[in-house]
Amino acid sequence: MVTKEEYEQIEAYLNGTLKTEQRAQFEQRLRNEPQLAKETAEQRLLLQSFRVYGKRNQFKEQLEGIHQEMQAETARSKRLAFESYGVRAFWKKHLPTMAVAASVALVTVFSTLLVMDYVRSLENKQATYYRALKREVDNIKRKQNVTNDLPASNAPVVVPARYSATGFVVSSNGYLVTDYHVIEGANSLFIESRAESRSDKIQRYQVKEVYSDPARDLAILKIVDTSFVSFGQLPYTFKTTESELGEPVYTLAYPREDIVYGDGSISSLTGFEGDTTAYQISIPVNPGNSGGPLLDGKGHLIGIVKGKSVAEDGAAFAVKSKHLLKLIRSIPKDSLSGTLALPRTNRMKGLKRPEQIKQIQGLVFNVKVYH
Repeated sequence: MVTKEEYEQIEAYLNGTLKTEQRAQFEQRLRNEPQLAKETAEQRLLLQSFRVYGKRNQFKEQLEGIHQEMQAETARSKRLAFESYGVRAFWKKHLPTMAVAASVALVTVFSTLLVMDYVRSLENKQATYYRALKREVDNIKRKQNVTNDLPASNAPVVVPARYSATGFVVSSNGYLVTDYHVIEGANSLFIESRAESRSDKIQRYQVKEVYSDPARDLAILKIVDTSFVSFGQLPYTFKTTESELGEPVYTLAYPREDIVYGDGSISSLTGFEGDTTAYQISIPVNPGNSGGPLLDGKGHLIGIVKGKSVAEDGAAFAVKSKHLLKLIRSIPKDSLSGTLALPRTNRMKGLKRPEQIKQIQGLVFNVKVYH
């Protein structure tokens, strides 16, 4: 999400009023932040369009003046030879001006086409990343439809969700986080837990979107079921500093109806196309992993899984936890029903991995999305 200050920076950059150091810093951000680069390209296109419109009007005025002069020249001509001489003199006088005007128009048109092509290329790169994830989720939906065609039994019928992903608890009083692309356009949302710590009993709650940041692909949810009481003290804490390259990490998620564990390491300190708000991780992920927590060996939450590369095997991406913290702190108080209190005590430090998983698996939920 581009802020007002960033729009002012974009305008200053396009108008060439930024100082040399500021311009270099802004161009570095353009290379690292696809969303900002897209907005800048769109603003450049809009500015080019205004300039084309202005130059067209100026060119039109020049042509009208030339036309009037031609009429006056013709009216003053008394003989065919003199009239022919006047026309030749006119073209000799005005041809350079007309050539310059035509050149400016051509350059402006081609510049506009290049900017439009640049915007489309940015959109296509992002769409390739998200389309792949969406397509795989659609495969899950088709499998669910096949299940619906099976012979009926005495078991209660649960309408299958259109999409399925993961979310996890960030506050004991019913706040969770998932990825924005998971819940975008949803009519209703439910969460389910099938963790062993719940004795295989399915916990199902209705939730609503409280706040979101589409640019960083984050969304905060709140349980609205009256049957919900509390999750109790959460065992993990948020890491506020950058993690190290090669650091072992793991995640829990719902790529199927049961919770699935996956581990790997941080393979890059930047995400898709150099995104500085995310990590690249070497954890195999599948449809449904989106929104899963990314934790280090000490039980610190360091990120939120959001997708994978379709061009590179074993490359997944996770939003860094510090950006989730920024989002939580920016939520208007009138959007919250009760305080969103983050956990302060880490009860997983020093535990072996299986014990850590037992502590947190009941706090990781399958997000069911209905349209």
